[in-house]
Amino acid sequence: MSKQKIILKGMPASPGVAKGKVKIILSPSDNSKIREGEILVTVMTNPLYVTAIQKAKAIITDVGGMLCHAAIVARELGIPCVVGTEKATKILKDGMEVVVNGSEGKIHLSN
Repeated sequence: MSKQKIILKGMPASPGVAKGKVKIILSPSDNSKIREGEILVTVMTNPLYVTAIQKAKAIITDVGGMLCHAAIVARELGIPCVVGTEKATKILKDGMEVVVNGSEGKIHLSN
């Protein structure tokens, strides 16, 4: 994986590596748009996002730290999470295949 071009960095918030398609959710009212196994990308999460989080294979957020909602819930569910990327919702697009490394806080395109 070290040969892959990193397209985004943030704070590693929940360990593990997951590969999947990006789904950008900007409001809890859009929770139904995410499918099982997709990568949830959002500005930040709160309890209203839980139905989307439960379907996600990993979480990427623009803001947050080790104690933010996304980080805590991701650790509880055992899914990778990268927070505080500042621009995930701007750089990533729906349907992009990415690999999320929650241990290192890095996201790169999937081959």
